Amino acid sequence: MEWQMRAIRGATTVAENSVEAIREAVTELLDELEQRNQLHPSNMISVTFSVTRDLDAIFPAAIARTRPHWDSVAMLDVQQMHVEGSLPRCIRFLIHANLPTSTPIHHIYLRQAAKLRPDWSLPQTLQTSPQAVETKV
Repeated sequence: MEWQMRAIRGATTVAENSVEAIREAVTELLDELEQRNQLHPSNMISVTFSVTRDLDAIFPAAIARTRPHWDSVAMLDVQQMHVEGSLPRCIRFLIHANLPTSTPIHHIYLRQAAKLRPDWSLPQTLQTSPQAVETKV
């Protein structure tokens, strides 16, 4: 089986800038990521979380580190560039992981963030999807 470094994208939104709301949204997002991609943290190389400037109650990486086996994953939190009219209270991630090349990638867009990438609402595979070419690194 051939393995390759792959990229997985995802995003969600929160109703308010609170620790509880952010924790709930990040947990939901990462649960969906792990379940739909059959992804184990031991295969992850790094995770970058970005948040819009209206979210500062807690770092998403701090939430992720409390998950089983995530404490040794390299993570970084950054602020998303602000663009007028962009989606508010949004949390995004970019994950690089070593995965079999035959494994389909499921990019996870939840809540209001589903509007960001409606083209990635279905499984993406390198063999069948032109968008998936972007996931090759």
